[in-house]
Amino acid sequence: MNPLAAARAYSAIQGTEMPTAATGAAQSGFAEMLTNVMGDMTASSRAAETQMTSAVQGQGSLIDVVTAVSSAEASLETVMAVRDQVIQAYQEIMRMPI
Repeated sequence: MNPLAAARAYSAIQGTEMPTAATGAAQSGFAEMLTNVMGDMTASSRAAETQMTSAVQGQGSLIDVVTAVSSAEASLETVMAVRDQVIQAYQEIMRMPI
């Protein structure tokens, strides 16, 4: 995951959204941010799989594989942190008296 997507995820969790590069100063929605983070995570995972496949075939280097796997792991951890925060927020809302 790229650092900007991670910063957007963190900002959304904290309740202060960051502007996106595509929209300039406009605020992005939470659903759009989640879609972007999931897309980045999926792309990182696919890149890691591609690097592993090429290394097994003898065409890639071990350093590239380790870098790609580390990037995919960081992306997955970010997505899991966002998921945990969303679940925690949902549970807090459900505990609120009506």
